[in-house]
Amino acid sequence: MKLDVDYDEKRKIRVGTSGRVKFRIRDIVVEPGKPVSLKKDFDPDFTGGFDDKAGALQQVASNVQRLSDMQEMLYAQDTYALLIIFQAMDAAGKDGAIRHVMSGVNPQGCQVTSFKSPSAEDLDHGYLWRASKALPGRGMIGIFNRSYYEEVLVVRVHPEFLAKQKLPEKTLKGDIWGNRFKEINNFERYLRQNGTIVLKFFLNISKDEQKKRFLSRIDEPDKNWKFSAADYEERTFWDDYQKAFEDMLENTSTDWAPWFVIPADNKWFARLAISEVVSAALEGLDLRMPVVDDKQKKRLMDIRGQLSTELD
Repeated sequence: MKLDVDYDEKRKIRVGTSGRVKFRIRDIVVEPGKPVSLKKDFDPDFTGGFDDKAGALQQVASNVQRLSDMQEMLYAQDTYALLIIFQAMDAAGKDGAIRHVMSGVNPQGCQVTSFKSPSAEDLDHGYLWRASKALPGRGMIGIFNRSYYEEVLVVRVHPEFLAKQKLPEKTLKGDIWGNRFKEINNFERYLRQNGTIVLKFFLNISKDEQKKRFLSRIDEPDKNWKFSAADYEERTFWDDYQKAFEDMLENTSTDWAPWFVIPADNKWFARLAISEVVSAALEGLDLRMPVVDDKQKKRLMDIRGQLSTELD
């Protein structure tokens, strides 16, 4: 399948004074229909062959400005919406990535939704219901901090959560995960066909790096609030989650809504990669400021003339 946005060799991240090519965006995209092994295919410590952190952060700042400029056109054109989805294990850096990459975006044109445990009202509807309510409108950027993908991740790792969803017995006896993959793909195809661009980022952190960040949250008083015993308990299911992530990536990376596996052991590189992908996707839309027709221009000139003759 051909991706909607062509992340070919011409689209590469260049960092540092030399401008030397560091890596291709295609290096981190999950090819639709291809089997995924996180251990073999994606290195959490990958940095494109360089360690120019200062240069990377300069490029992030440049990309933030690009995003700000394109957001204005996205809003003015009022044709497309952008939905950005983040999934990851705890401490992978989702919140920091959102904060840094989207720092230059106008808050009036952006909304962030964090999906916690479903409420009683949520459980009385299908699992896509609460996500549908939070979708961005045309001209807007929506960010999902976790998403409906929890339904094929945490719910899969913890079957007791599935039991609370009051599903028909026939559904429970069928291939529920395969069916949900198909439903999600169809949902995202519907979004794409109606003007919502879906970008999906899996922040791929190693188990060792997660351990370091957990210890930092415990040892540094200012970070204590970030840590909960539940985070540690979920760590004991690491292998189960890795398998669930692999199945998710393999079955739901499509040409209309691809997954990007972001190396997350180095936060600076993760932010660089995310900012470049978002910029590339928006640039691929060929956004333009609306141009008024001759009739509208004449009306504007008439109003200008009337304003010019008004007495102060």
